[in-house]
Amino acid sequence: MSVPGLAYGPLGRGCMHVCVDMQRLFAEPSPWATPWIRRILPQIERLVETRAKQTVFTRFLPAQKPGRGVGTWKRYYERWASMAIDNIGPEMVELLPSLAACCPPAAVIDKHIYSPWFEGRLRAFLMEHEIDTLVVTGGETDVCVLATVLGAIDFGYRVVLVTDALCSSSDATHHALLTVYHQRFAQQVETVEMETVLSNWT
Repeated sequence: MSVPGLAYGPLGRGCMHVCVDMQRLFAEPSPWATPWIRRILPQIERLVETRAKQTVFTRFLPAQKPGRGVGTWKRYYERWASMAIDNIGPEMVELLPSLAACCPPAAVIDKHIYSPWFEGRLRAFLMEHEIDTLVVTGGETDVCVLATVLGAIDFGYRVVLVTDALCSSSDATHHALLTVYHQRFAQQVETVEMETVLSNWT
């Protein structure tokens, strides 16, 4: 049974909410601030309040010290030396307080690159819980959310992207990526608003 926006039917027991990088370092004043992260926060809170046990948060951990990293990541952290953990403080990698308060029962998985798949912990967690469908929220649409979605597609997960619960520091590339999801990945990515998710996760 299909429902509007959900071509492959309601969401069920094999579904997990993956919330990408809703952290203090992207919400508080810094070179990496994402101005409308707080605009989408209420929508994410709505889902987490009802599905905390079916939520996993990813957190992006910058290099500990400026210039650390392999290959181009070393150059990256030379450019963004101010965002190394030693400079911003470890508290800045924490989730936004209202989301951190839901852990547990929600889970947290850390990563050191854009993709949450490369280090293996997210994949193992989802397999352990027999998950086949991912509801994706968070930021940024055109960086870490993109890496999350493409990896999920490659692993064969059904992906439901919640368009009013995504954010980016660039409106132009946010909208461009939503167009890509619609036009190039329509077989594997369903794009819906939060109300559709809340109404159709049984």
